[in-house]
This record gives sequence, C-alpha cells and structure tokens, in this order.
Amino acid sequence: MQSIDRAMTVASVLATHATDNGLSISDLSKQCELPLSTMHRLLKAMIKQGMVEQDERSKCYRLGTIWLEYGLKVYDSMDYVNKIRPELERLMREVEESVYLSKPTGLEAIIIERIDSENNPIRIYDQLGLRIPMHIGAANKAMLAHMSTTKSKSILEKLLPLEQLPAIDETLKQIKKQGYAVSHGERTEGTSSVAVAVLTGLGEVVGAVSIGFVSFNLTEDRMEFLIKKVIETGKRISEKLGSNQS
Repeated sequence: MQSIDRAMTVASVLATHATDNGLSISDLSKQCELPLSTMHRLLKAMIKQGMVEQDERSKCYRLGTIWLEYGLKVYDSMDYVNKIRPELERLMREVEESVYLSKPTGLEAIIIERIDSENNPIRIYDQLGLRIPMHIGAANKAMLAHMSTTKSKSILEKLLPLEQLPAIDETLKQIKKQGYAVSHGERTEGTSSVAVAVLTGLGEVVGAVSIGFVSFNLTEDRMEFLIKKVIETGKRISEKLGSNQS
C-alpha cells in the first residue's frame, strides 16, 4: 500500500506540472518528500508500467500516456456525458460563453467537460479534471441544494466550521426553491457563474451544468438571459436522463 500511495503522490505532483516540460528527479524528490534513492526505484517501476515517461534529452519526468488511455475509457463509459454534450453545445452557441459539466465526488466536484465559445475572445478557463471543494461555486452549490439534507449536511460539516453551516443551509434552500445557483468571484475575482443541477429519473444528483463569464459590464438583462438559458438546458438534460423535474 505504501508503494501505491507514493506512486499516486508522484502522479499528482506531475499532473500539476502537466503543461511544463516535466520535473527532474531532484525536484520530484523534494516535492514528494522522498529520498533520491527511493524516488529512483519508484520512477523506474512507474516507467515500466507506462505511468511515467522520461525525456531523453532533459532527463525530466512527466506523466505517461497510460493515464490518458484509462481516462478516455472511463469517459467513454459515461453514457450520460454523450447524452448531455449536444445540450452543452447548444447552450454554448446560445450564450457564447464557456459551458461546463461538473460531477460530484465526495467532498469535491470534478469538471468533466468544458465547451468554449470561439466567438468570445474573453474566456473563463477552468481545466478539465479540476477539483473544486463542494461548498465553492454555483455548480457545486446547485448540486448540494438538490442532494438529500443528510448527504449535503455530511459534506458541509467536513468542509466548514459549524458556525457557517446555518448561513449556507439557507443559501441552499433558496437555490433549490429558485432552481438555479449564482456565484460571483468565489474562486476567481472578476468572474461569475450560473448553474443548475442535473438529476436522474430517481432524483439522484449526477452533475451540474454551469456557464462561466466575466463580471465586467454585466447587465441585469444579460444575467436574466443566462439564468433562463441554463435552466432550460438543465430541464432538457434531466428529461433525457428520465427525470420529471419541473
């Protein structure tokens, strides 16, 4: 189990530097807090499994393509993503903003799909695979608002101090009542988002659709338009998944 934990730590560190040219063994050793000798043996084993690759010239390490292969297999198995994507594309064309699909996983949500508008030069860019704590952002709050009280409370108690729970509980009640969530600058200053939860026929929360946009020059009419469109999209998606959400 220790080897697995260490391998996942290495993978996590390399993933945060995925857009760079890789990391040297000494950098990995420092960031993973492992001796050089241990790191050398671990990297050798990970290379053998395709989990890590080493650049022949720089000798730096980066994630292997096996992660992409496994990720694509998981992605392909998500039948509901295939059902949802046409609606996300339609929403993107209607609002000409970046559109996201998030999936809840424990105390966090993962962005599993993003569609950008080519007509809008100013984009909100959140990477696929980005994990966001469940109490932050419109998409996550929309999901929490439609979960059972027991489940949402269990999540929030692990993320927030007890004195903050009553306030967010009221926020979630309002979100469920109105059918959408709005967020302003919670993660990135100058940005906003609107979101709706995606439900199955059994009422299970399987995700959230959100629109990300800059707050500069945002008018009341524009906000109402975005809210209207994300609500319409959420209803169509939930219907495709068998929900009778009204």
